[in-house]
Amino acid sequence: MSSRTAPRLLTLQRHLGSPQDSDMESGSSPLTTHVLDTTSGLPARGLCLRLSQLKNLGQQWTELRKSSTDMDGRCPGLLKPGQLKPGTYKLSFDTEGYWTKRGQESFYPYVEVRAPGCFHRHK
Repeated sequence: MSSRTAPRLLTLQRHLGSPQDSDMESGSSPLTTHVLDTTSGLPARGLCLRLSQLKNLGQQWTELRKSSTDMDGRCPGLLKPGQLKPGTYKLSFDTEGYWTKRGQESFYPYVEVRAPGCFHRHK
């Protein structure tokens, strides 16, 4: 294993964890995100994002939360337990800001991930 590969492999193993680690703990957020920087294979730390929900028939997005990824590339606590309601949500990632902080140009100024429809609780 090369010296460049070892940190990536350790990070991947840590992120995958064990099946018991992936179960949602009581009180944890029902919505999570995990971002990896594919240029390094490591977590994308400090990536700003916004969580919004589509409200009303007027197609109006309402911002629910602004946050940024932690040292592990995750953004815990986007929603409190019980706060996730049926509807359409989107996460907007400020990729331009992320790359600008690293002295690089960004091909996309932002990336949006939309989750249409209802969310259902897993049992």
